This record gives sequence, C-alpha cells and structure tokens, in this order.
Amino acid sequence: MSRIILITGGTRGIGHAVAEALLKAGNTVVITGTTSDGVSRAELALSVIAAQVVGIRCDVRDPASVHRAIETVVARFGALDVLVNCAGVGVGVPIGEMSHDEWDRIIGTNLTGVFNCCKAAIPHMKTRGGWIVNISSLASTNPFPGGAAYCASKAGLNAFGDALMQELRYDNIKVTTVLPGSVATGFSGRDAGAGADWKLLPEDVAHAIADLLNHPARSLPSRVEIRPSRPKKSS
Repeated sequence: MSRIILITGGTRGIGHAVAEALLKAGNTVVITGTTSDGVSRAELALSVIAAQVVGIRCDVRDPASVHRAIETVVARFGALDVLVNCAGVGVGVPIGEMSHDEWDRIIGTNLTGVFNCCKAAIPHMKTRGGWIVNISSLASTNPFPGGAAYCASKAGLNAFGDALMQELRYDNIKVTTVLPGSVATGFSGRDAGAGADWKLLPEDVAHAIADLLNHPARSLPSRVEIRPSRPKKSS
C-alpha cells in the first residue's frame, strides 16, 4: 500500500536510510532538514531511487516552521499517512560544562520538536488514520556519563510516545517508539565508519521501520528495541 510519509531529519543518517527504504517500497516520501543545501542534496540523491520524493527546509524546534511543512505536504498530496520523527541531536558534554544553549538545542530538537510535529500532524491523521514513529535510543534506558541531556531527552520521548499511543489508538492512529542501539552514523560528530564492523547500520533501522508499517492492523508494536547482534565485548 502506497502512503504519504513525512520524515524529519531525513537528509542524513537513519532518517535518510528510512527515506530510501520507504521510497523503494513505493511510497511518496517528504524529508526535512535544517539547511536548504542539505535538503537539496538529499532530495537529489533520493530522486535516483524514485521520483516521488520532496525536500522541505524545516526546523522542528519552531512550531511555525513545522506547521508550514505539514500543511505543504497535505496541500500537495492530499493527506499525511505516516510521520517519522527522526530529527535529533546529541552532544557528549558533562552537565557542568554544558551551555544553556546546548541544553535547549538538545531538548528542543529531540523532545519538543517531536511534540511540535505530532501536534501539527494529528488533526490531518484523524481524518483517515495514520502512524507516528518516534526514533528514540537505547541510551534512554542506559544513561552514560557525558550524555545526560541526550539520555534525558530520549527518556522523555519514550514516556511521551507511550502516553500518545494511548491517547490516539481509538482514532486509528498508531504510535510506535523505536529504540536503536549503537548505530554507525556521523551522529554527534562521530566518525560514521567507527565500529561499523559490529554496530547497527542505518539501513538496519530503516528495514525494521519498513516492516513495522506492514504489521497486521489488529496489533500494535508500541515499542521496538533494535540491538547489534554481536556487540563489541568489554576488555
């Protein structure tokens, strides 16, 4: 079944891999990113897979920017069937050294940004049902030094998603929170190739999300954890 899908943070990493997988499945995909150049490059790269891809510049921290993006999707394609909240940031800084601006950027993107997108999307989804997929992290349940802000934002996202799932299930809107473990991406300035011999790849997470959207209607995987099958052993 072809769907109209909006993926925030779709210009790179997991979001870009999700866009690739869902385009290959025959869906219409709209991606967002925070820079015009990044959006244009990703849209061009994805158009090689399928023509039905559109890029929109959007900062999920800004409710007005989110509203414009979602209204653009609905005006152009007539509906919004799936929202994948993939935009995220993380900085490995101890709290004592973290600036207020960095704290606000992490919480604003990873948690408030998801609220902004869900709030704008829900009225359109209520007309014919839909699916909201929030990309969290196993760091939400396994906090680590230097990651307090990031872990807190993702733990909050887990609770947000669980509550939202219960709010919307009788409106025929499904909500799933996906918690990947270590993924080989350039997230937070890391080398995308570091640990790629044992870490998950973005395509692994994308594959799980593509499968999720084809799940039988009678059931709802509300929380999905994805781990490397053979993680690096501690020395």
